[in-house]
Amino acid sequence: MDVNPPRRPALTIGAGDNTLPRSHSVLLLVDFINPLQFTGADSIAPAALRAARCTARLKQVLSQRGVPAVYANDNYGTWRSQFSDVLNYCKGLPGEAGEIARLLAPAECDLSILKPRHSGFYATPLELLLTQMHAHELIVVGLSADMCVQLTAMDAYLRGYSVWAPADCTAAETPERKREALAYIERVFKADIRDSTELDRRPQGRAMREQQEKGGENGGGQACEADAGSTAAAHRLPQR
Repeated sequence: MDVNPPRRPALTIGAGDNTLPRSHSVLLLVDFINPLQFTGADSIAPAALRAARCTARLKQVLSQRGVPAVYANDNYGTWRSQFSDVLNYCKGLPGEAGEIARLLAPAECDLSILKPRHSGFYATPLELLLTQMHAHELIVVGLSADMCVQLTAMDAYLRGYSVWAPADCTAAETPERKREALAYIERVFKADIRDSTELDRRPQGRAMREQQEKGGENGGGQACEADAGSTAAAHRLPQR
C-alpha cells in the first residue's frame, strides 16, 4: 500500500498540528470509552477500572517516549455521533464508566476512530492510518480481552503487525475468560502479553527508553501533553 496520501488542499481545521506522527509502535485503546450498559457490565466494571489505571500510566510513559495513541472506539449504534459525543456522554456517567472516561480522556494530539463492530480494523480507516504512520507494532489495550481486544489483535496479526497486549491493561467479565483470551492471543497471534510494567524488559521498550535518554527521535512521534484529568491520575511506571 502506498503510504503517501494523495495531494489535497491544506486546511486549518481543528486544533493543533494535523500532521500524522510517524512511529514504529502505536498504542491502540479499544473501547475504553464505554458506558458499560450491557449484560455482564457489572462483572467487568471493577476490572475495567483497574485496567484503565494501568493503561493511563502506560500511556503517559509511551507518550514521553514519542509513541502516539489511537482510540478505536465503538459507536454503540449511534451513527450520527462523533467520538467527542461518546466521550462526553461517558464522562458524565456515574461509577466506573465515568471514572474510566475521565481517566483516559484523550490528549489533544491523540487520534480516534469510531468502529461499527468488534474489531478496530473492520469497516474503519485504521489500516490506512497505521500505514501512513509507518507503524509496525500495535500495543493493544482495552475492553474486553475476549472479544474486541482479541479480534483487533487477530486482524492486526493478519495484516503483519506485531502485537503487544499487556495483560494488566485489559479486562473481561471473569478472570478465567481473560486468561483464556490472552493465552489464545499469545499462542495463535504470537503476541507478547507481559504486563505494562514490563515495558523496559521488552527490546522495543528499551530502545524507546534509550532514544528518549539521548534526546532524539527514532521514527517516533513527539511527546503528547495529556488531558489534565488523566495526567493527575497517571503515575510514572517503575523503571527497570
